[in-house]
Amino acid sequence: MDIFQFLTDTTGGKCLFTMLVSMVPIIELRGGLPFGVALGLPYYLAFPAAVLGNLIPAPFIIVYIRRIFALMRRYMPRLNGLVDKLEKKAHLKGQKVQKYQYLGLWIFVAIPLPGTGAWTGSLAAAFLGMRLRKALPAVVMGVLTAGCIMLALTHVGINLFSGTM
Repeated sequence: MDIFQFLTDTTGGKCLFTMLVSMVPIIELRGGLPFGVALGLPYYLAFPAAVLGNLIPAPFIIVYIRRIFALMRRYMPRLNGLVDKLEKKAHLKGQKVQKYQYLGLWIFVAIPLPGTGAWTGSLAAAFLGMRLRKALPAVVMGVLTAGCIMLALTHVGINLFSGTM
């Protein structure tokens, strides 16, 4: 059995594939959850796989992203434009979060729209100097909330296209 067959033909593989897709920036949970369901996972497996996959990068981003950016500037100056763009995005998104702090972070992560989510929320938390022990629960609550929203939207979408409702 090759790796692709494992990822698409076994329940464990489908859960792992869903987690991996949910870890990708921009796609995150809002793409990973419908992906898992489309692979044939039942909702009760697709939901935790997508949530867990989306959450895995968050603590690392909150704690290490500023150091990573500094190292990138020092050792890979060709990527300064990318680092500038990401820092600017973090500061712009951070302004939306800053007023309400952790409640704002939760709501920001919870809205399943492009430009929001665990990656951008964690990036904003890092650049706002939020401590991991306070920022991570807000990100977790946001991902769980976004997961519930995406679960409902996925269910409605499947029923719309399959003709049942």
